Amino acid sequence: MTPLLTVNLLRVLFVTFCAVVGAYTSDQTQQNFVPGLLAGIIFGLVLVLIDRLLKGFSLRAFSSATFGLLLGLFFANLLMASQVLRYQPEETQWVARLVVYCAFGYLGTMLAMRSNRDEFSLIIPYVRFARETTQREPLVIDTNIIIDGRIGDLCATGFVSRSLIVPRFILGELQLLADAADPIKRERGRRGLEILNDLQKSPEIELTIHEAGADERGTTVDARLIRLTKLLRARLLTNDQALCQVARLQQVPVLNLTDLTRVLRPVAAQGDEVELNLVKEGRDPHQAVGYLPDGTMIVVNHARSLIGRSVKVVICGAIPTAAGRLIFAELKENARARPPLRAEAPS
Repeated sequence: MTPLLTVNLLRVLFVTFCAVVGAYTSDQTQQNFVPGLLAGIIFGLVLVLIDRLLKGFSLRAFSSATFGLLLGLFFANLLMASQVLRYQPEETQWVARLVVYCAFGYLGTMLAMRSNRDEFSLIIPYVRFARETTQREPLVIDTNIIIDGRIGDLCATGFVSRSLIVPRFILGELQLLADAADPIKRERGRRGLEILNDLQKSPEIELTIHEAGADERGTTVDARLIRLTKLLRARLLTNDQALCQVARLQQVPVLNLTDLTRVLRPVAAQGDEVELNLVKEGRDPHQAVGYLPDGTMIVVNHARSLIGRSVKVVICGAIPTAAGRLIFAELKENARARPPLRAEAPS
């Protein structure tokens, strides 16, 4: 039984319980159970409606609001204890007390809900709240990052949190891919489900399937991901550039795995010696092309005859292009007499 179905069943049972209690009470007092039955049903439905309206209200926000309300009522009580209205009529004092208590209660609630944990230590100096570090903040992951497959190794390094949250609708999207008619999509979906199973079995990773957003209709997956990340006050881990930009526009913390890979890519500086495997011909008759482990392409001059071999080369320069930097190198033995760089890209 899905959690959503369980919640709806509990709501039906609660409304039924309210109806039975109302009918029994009415039957005992008025010898007619119908008014009490209707009153019980209405009372139960009103509470269910309130529950639905408080769907995005977390326990943390409720506790903060309660603390702020108590603090506001405390200051209101101090103000009214000063007897500043002792010479006023009783009705005026009653209205003034009502206004003061409501105003201070409201202001205290709003201020507490907008405050973070560290600010509470100014009010309660002997109670310190545990500070959430980057390694403990939960990460909401999307479909692409699951299928990518590097999330497990990334969490194992300890540079990011090992607390991962997978929304239920992302799990459903993977299931749709795994059942697709297209063999490529089907393979991607099955790979994603296998990776999730491995992550769930890992003792070092805390994987949680979150139910929020599973029953939303008419909104995109990206919009639900951003809304859930804001609701949980988590960070979004993705390699989708468009999703990353939209999330940052909405002030949602995002970790882009593609940006991390680009930043960690080693920079080949002029004069560096590199062991390179030459794999294909370059644009010019004398050129050969090799790749670094991170995929960076290097064009080696006067190395056409060495294709298929691993050689030592010396970086002699780079030219910026629309696709990135185009790096040129010379064979180590020819480094001193290298020709000028060419701005032509290899084929």
